[in-house]
Formats: sequence, structure tokens, C-alpha cells
Amino acid sequence: METIALYVVAATFGAMLFFAVGVAPTVFQALPADHAGLFLRKLFPRYYLALIIGSGLAGLLWLGTQLWAAGVCLLIAASTLWVRQSLVPRINQLRDEELAGDETAGAQFAKLHRLSVIINMVQLAALIVLLIRY
Repeated sequence: METIALYVVAATFGAMLFFAVGVAPTVFQALPADHAGLFLRKLFPRYYLALIIGSGLAGLLWLGTQLWAAGVCLLIAASTLWVRQSLVPRINQLRDEELAGDETAGAQFAKLHRLSVIINMVQLAALIVLLIRY
């Protein structure tokens, strides 16, 4: 089970890295900004669902043998669930308000977007630690 958990962590890490360095920048290079935003709004829920499933599965697989690793993975799954269900909808709402001319919403959007990026980077770093340690 530990080996399978490690493979799941590696796949989850690879998906996150590919999205961050491959998909997101390419979308903004290939599409007009308004189309890129719409595309990413459809893609992000699926991205976060993949992270929830991958990290949650790894956490469950490690639960009986590697409690620290299981805890890290389950924390990633829980935090990603919060980001997907609470933070991203708020970010989208603020972005819509910003585009409608609300400057206050624009500042809040930037702050929450930055928070989502920081959370994602911390999650990536945690997966790197797991890959190195195990």
C-alpha cells in the first residue's frame, strides 16, 4: 500500500506541476483574456477535484503505516476541498465585480487569488517533501 500511495503522490505532484507550468501559462498565451478566464473557470473545479482524489487516496493508503504522511495528504485534500468549494467561488465573484468596475472588489480579488496560489505552492512543497522522504 505504501508504494501505491507514493505513486499516487507522484502522479498528483506531476499533475499540479504540469498545470502550473504548462496549462495555465499556455491558456493565457493562446486565448484572449476573457476566453482564457472562462476556460480556466471550467477547468479549475476538475483540477481541484483531481487533487482532492489524489491526495485523499494517498492519505488513506498511508493511514495504517505512515501516519505523518497520511496526515499531510489528508490535510492537502481537506484544504483543496475548502479552496474548491469556498475560496474559488468567492474569487470568481470578486473578479466579476472587478470587471463590472468595482475597484474594491479588484483589490480583494488580488488578495484572495494570491492566497490560492500560496496554498497551491505550499501543497506542492508538501508533496515534494513526501516524495523525498519516502
